[in-house]
Parts: sequence; structure tokens; C-alpha cells
Amino acid sequence: MTSLPNLYYKQNRLKQLRAFCHTARTGSITLAAESLFLSQPSVSLQIQALEREFGITLFERRGPHIKMTPEGETLYKLAEPLVEGIDKLHETFAEQFGVLESGELNIAAGESTILYILPEPMKLFAEAYPHIRLKLHNVTGRDGLAMLRADEVDFAVGSMLEVPDDISYRPVVTYDPTLITSLDHPLAKKQNLRLADISPYGLILPPRHLSTWRIVDLVFQQHNLNYNVALEAGGWEVIKKYVELGLGISIVTDVCLTGEERLAQIPLSQYFPRRTYGIVLRKGRFLSPQAKRFIDIMDRVFVSEGSEHGGMGDEPPDPNRPPGSVPADIL
Repeated sequence: MTSLPNLYYKQNRLKQLRAFCHTARTGSITLAAESLFLSQPSVSLQIQALEREFGITLFERRGPHIKMTPEGETLYKLAEPLVEGIDKLHETFAEQFGVLESGELNIAAGESTILYILPEPMKLFAEAYPHIRLKLHNVTGRDGLAMLRADEVDFAVGSMLEVPDDISYRPVVTYDPTLITSLDHPLAKKQNLRLADISPYGLILPPRHLSTWRIVDLVFQQHNLNYNVALEAGGWEVIKKYVELGLGISIVTDVCLTGEERLAQIPLSQYFPRRTYGIVLRKGRFLSPQAKRFIDIMDRVFVSEGSEHGGMGDEPPDPNRPPGSVPADIL
């Protein structure tokens, strides 16, 4: 016969699992309590009840910090999709009948993705689902990954150099590396441009810690060529403007080129890797109906544009990647 304490624990298991999952996700009982609108003692009691029922320790407590035990990690993998599925049951049920009238969608993306990749999908989604709140978080790749891991966003859209083990990345569209110069630059009309032709001229590049600079450096090293950075500037729009003014030339991904710029454009795919942009998810994440619909719209937009199909922001590359190992696509 089931004892009354055990019966009580089982009846409240969803609350316990919800408290546990929020704590595991945020790494803090305090943050979990805030997100659940509960007191810290309430969250602690829910976790302790789970530990007693399963006869395990879920967290190692080290002063103000906590870390999941191996048993805790196993339970988290099992419990998280169940808790998210229950919490989003109403929305999922409504989706089955073609009704999606409420809710919220949070997307993380870098500035270039927001400017050049997302406008059309955002417009179509907003028109199709006007009552769903859209939140677009303009973050760097590192911050976007942190938000993904904390479940502060549904997914991210961007270009990734390296994909961590706990993250999945599905390319949606591919763009080409391109040299841009002012219209009156000596390279603007040069036939059969070689990398050595670029070497004497000053480059305008994004900040040194970002991937563009690192890839430029690696490719020039591979060809035993020097290069000169005349100006360091953040953002493709700023770089394009300064190239138009004749302050230097630049190597960009043609995602930022609209055709309206007063620039000469010379493809560099024979020297530099192509760049993919796509959907970035935390593995095991329960995708809400809103997220699924947005991803479907993204797929349709880029298929209709004839784009090639296979990351967050412009992230630094792996420092352990040896020279000469640039992949065909930058992930």
C-alpha cells in the first residue's frame, strides 16, 4: 500500500520537476525561484522531495553555486521535455487545429543576421500570426549561446564556426565571400584577380577577435602573403560606407550586399570559404508551435529565393584549428 508521504510526492511531481528543471537550467535556486514566482525555500523543498523519492542527490552544493550530479543530469534529460510539453500543452493543442492566436517567440541573432537574413521571415510571420509577441534579441554569438542554454530564447539564427556538443546547427542559406572596393579603385576592373593583387592595399575589417579577421589572416598565411589592415570597424554597413569613401577595401560575405551600393564587387570563392546561416538550437529543447512555424517560414523564404541549403553571430574560430584546415563552409 502506498504511504501518504509518497502519494503526496507523486501528486506534486510536476511542481517538483518544474522546480528542478528551472534550477538546472539557470544553475541557481534564486533565479529558478524568480522565474517560477516562488520563494527560494519552496524551490529547495521541491528539489529535496525529488531527491528523497529517487534516493539520489541532484545537485552538488558549493557555497552559492550548485552543479548537477551525473544523476541530476540524467533526470534533467528525461524531465525537461515532459515539463516543457505540459507547460506548452495549450499552444500545442491549438496548433493541431490550425489555431495559433497567442504566445511569444524569442529569437537570438547577431546584427548582420537581423539586418540581412530575418526581415522577410519576420514580416511574413507577423502578418500570419499578428497576436503572437515577437522578441528579437540582438546579441553576439557567445551571448546568444548563453541565452540558448538558459532557455531565454526559443532558438537562434546565425552563422557558426564551431558547433558545441550541446548545440545543433542546421544551415538554411549560403553566401559567398566577396571583395568590395570603391568604383575608382585600381582593383575595381581588374581581370582574373589574384590574392596577391589584394595584398598591397589596406583592408577594412571587423574587430580582430571576430571570425572575419581570423579567416583573412589564415587564408593569407596559407598563400604566404602579407596583408595590411588600414581600419578596424564594426558592422558591415559601416565597412561598406568607408569602402565607398575610398578609405580601404574589404572582404565581406555577400549577404550584406543589396546591389544598391556604389561599390565594385569581385567574388573570392576560390580563396575564401563560403558562409552558411541557419537555425541554432539547444539539443533536447522542446520547440514551441510558434518556433516551428517561424522555422517553416524561414525554410520557405530561402527555398523560394533559390538559396542553397546546408552561425551566431560572428564568433572567434577554434584556436586549436591548425592552419590550412578552413572547411568548405564556415560553421
